[in-house]
Amino acid sequence: MSEPMTTASPPLLANGRPAPAERMTYEQFLEWLDDETHAEWVDGWVVPMSPIGGLHDQLVAFLRALMRLFLEAHPVGQDRGDPFQMKTAPDLPGRAPDLIFIASENLPRLHKTLLEGPADIAVEVISPESLYRDREEKYREYQQGGVREYWLIDPERRQADFFQLGEDGGYHSMPLEEGGIFRSQVLYGWWLKVEWLREPRPKLLDVLREWQLI
Repeated sequence: MSEPMTTASPPLLANGRPAPAERMTYEQFLEWLDDETHAEWVDGWVVPMSPIGGLHDQLVAFLRALMRLFLEAHPVGQDRGDPFQMKTAPDLPGRAPDLIFIASENLPRLHKTLLEGPADIAVEVISPESLYRDREEKYREYQQGGVREYWLIDPERRQADFFQLGEDGGYHSMPLEEGGIFRSQVLYGWWLKVEWLREPRPKLLDVLREWQLI
């Protein structure tokens, strides 16, 4: 659980904006939040996120571009990305995953700045400072909140892990197919080679050709 913030020296956010020194409700947090602020809400406290590095930023941009192109060809839902909020349940934190997919049947959960309920897919790209948060805290929260697939990508370690929510309510590791291919069970037709997540990454057009979309 995050440590309470003191009124003496509230931490600064990545954009230089001071974080609130007092606890607030999630509704107050949403009113305070803006498009330039990279923060999450945990147990009443605003938790600043560290600045995003170039490797992280480029990988997230690559994945989101692929997902948007895929969804243009297969309009089965919508995507959103940080700082867009996801609150999987009333008693769980408000998080801003790097990328989420919401299936068409769940679009009623989608509001202007908030997904009220679990995404069908949540993607987190690990930074050095977010290792514990992504692998432990968010893993438990997304599992408890009902996120159907959790993709966890660690560019520093050149590692990617994919988890699917089972009927027992727990996450189970999704095996790769031959050739290091991951195939989503939620976003039907989506597949990628894990090597695409490592530098040098392929051009988007080359991926679209492999997907036979062009």
